Amino acid sequence: MPPRKAAAGATATRKSSRATKETQPDANGESKATTQSTAKATKNASKPATKAAAKEPVGSTATKTSSSTMKDSKKETTTKASTRATKAPANEPTKKSNKRKAEDDIEEPQTNGNKKTKTATAKAPVKKASKREVEDEKVAHVNHSKRARSLSETPASEAESTPKKTATRTRKTAATKAAPVKKARKIVAINEAPTQKLNVYVFGDGTNGELGLGNGKNCAEVKRPRLNPHLLADNVGVVSISVGGMHTAVLTKDNKILTWGVNDQGALGRNTEWEGGLRDISEDKSDDDSDSDSDTGSGLNPKESTPGELDLSDVPEGTVFTQLACSDSATFALTNDGLVFGCGTFRSNEGIFGFTEDILIQRTLTQIPTLKKIKQLAAGANHMLALDSTGIVYAWGSGQQNQLGRRIVERNVKHSLRPTPFGLPKQMVGVGAGAYHSFAMHKNGKLYSWGLNSFGETGVTRNFEAEGESDVHHATIVPNLDDFGTITQIEGGSHHTIAVTDRGEVLVWGRLDGFQLGLDIKSIPDEKVIKDSHDHPRILKVPTQVPNIDGAAVAAGSDHSIAVAKDGKAYAWGFSTSYQTGLGTDEEVEVATHIDNTAVRGKQLVWAGAGGQFSVMAGLAGVENVAENGVNGHA
Repeated sequence: MPPRKAAAGATATRKSSRATKETQPDANGESKATTQSTAKATKNASKPATKAAAKEPVGSTATKTSSSTMKDSKKETTTKASTRATKAPANEPTKKSNKRKAEDDIEEPQTNGNKKTKTATAKAPVKKASKREVEDEKVAHVNHSKRARSLSETPASEAESTPKKTATRTRKTAATKAAPVKKARKIVAINEAPTQKLNVYVFGDGTNGELGLGNGKNCAEVKRPRLNPHLLADNVGVVSISVGGMHTAVLTKDNKILTWGVNDQGALGRNTEWEGGLRDISEDKSDDDSDSDSDTGSGLNPKESTPGELDLSDVPEGTVFTQLACSDSATFALTNDGLVFGCGTFRSNEGIFGFTEDILIQRTLTQIPTLKKIKQLAAGANHMLALDSTGIVYAWGSGQQNQLGRRIVERNVKHSLRPTPFGLPKQMVGVGAGAYHSFAMHKNGKLYSWGLNSFGETGVTRNFEAEGESDVHHATIVPNLDDFGTITQIEGGSHHTIAVTDRGEVLVWGRLDGFQLGLDIKSIPDEKVIKDSHDHPRILKVPTQVPNIDGAAVAAGSDHSIAVAKDGKAYAWGFSTSYQTGLGTDEEVEVATHIDNTAVRGKQLVWAGAGGQFSVMAGLAGVENVAENGVNGHA
């Protein structure tokens, strides 16, 4: 039995605790397990609300005037006129004539002590006005005050007939007082949202809520596919799914995003704090074909183990999502006009690396501002790829295994969190990712790969030795694919790769000593494999077809794989200690084996996704095995 066998005991121990297991490659390319603390990260303190500063009206400076310069009748007239003038809106501008400047300086008190206004009376005595002039000024001032008040109350249609400068300033003043209005942005769609409703089937390890079945007693471990009752097609209408290392996200027909699983670093994009406790759930087993989760008491956090909706109130109105992509600790969403939103974080060998250069953990969905006109996303364990409408590929995240396709300078290591194009030609038409390696498909049918290559997972095996070769630092054309059709989908696990072509060929390469490739190892010619020091086949050097499957979709977990055929049937193989193959066994499965139980028998399956220790499949609602339905738009 291959070395992977020893992992079974470790996996069983993990099920009795809340610790999560994360795989990172060591210097020799072997997987090494690191244990995360299960204490939930406390929710980021909410930012204080910003207070808008209101502008204070500024009046004229009070001017001292000798009483001998004005008669008592003038004082009385001026006082009455001033009283009526102050009834006009404080913010309303008025024009002053040179003739009335001195009187206005007396009438309008100064409300802002920080500014001093020079007045005419400071330099010259006030000219004595005749009785008729005083009366004329009184009438003029009253009419001006009435006009100012009527303008502030005039509807917008009537205000246009008023002097342009005054009307404009009045509208600006009103706008500053009104509450901000959330405007829908202009959308030019380049992506189409899927519409076919799907039923969701889950199986494998759910001790951390990965299966989304809730916190019932029989929800911790599922040996064979089970229909998720929280995601029924008629009730929820799931149209697209993505599976991360220990969490899952789905998109519904009415443009909602639901998530479940581990939320330690914000991958679920919502608050999952829970006051309940935990208990040992190692004995919680499910019946092979049981759909029941009525028994409670598993100790799972119901907010993590049950699909929950993201709050999209901060997302602009009119936004339509078309695709989701989950890494180990993050979730990203693509819109119909090519924008990208995300939450969570990336991890490196040293621990939490960051979401952006400035944000360590992003706990709610936020836009990645530098990405525009994106057509497709692909997620690795701790890196992301984005393909834009011109065929340019962007990569960001952790680049310690060269999965970003560009050199990362240690002193500027955080720069790798910037989505950046690199040394690929234009006119790429698709992207795919393994845990620590990456792929891009060119318009001419060529496949490029780069990243970790300890077990030949990139498919680039020039001068390959038994111990493996160093990482592929730059995007390189994968050889030995000329005899097959054009690759339409490609996925990678920790150290292996699986792809499907337009001719239905399911191709595999990379590590095989844990049965990751679904082939009868004894039947593989020696020239196609690299053996270890004990003469055991360890690496498949060249892409090889899995027999007897007319493939439509593929999925790669850490060390297991799933292929969905065009006739709606699904096949699985590889590491199965946590029942992640859905075949009801915890023994490794060497060759591709049909997944069959009452939950999926006769159903038209169209998609599969694989996490670290669990798997998800999707089937067309109300449709039996009909090959012509295909899988377009569901991944």
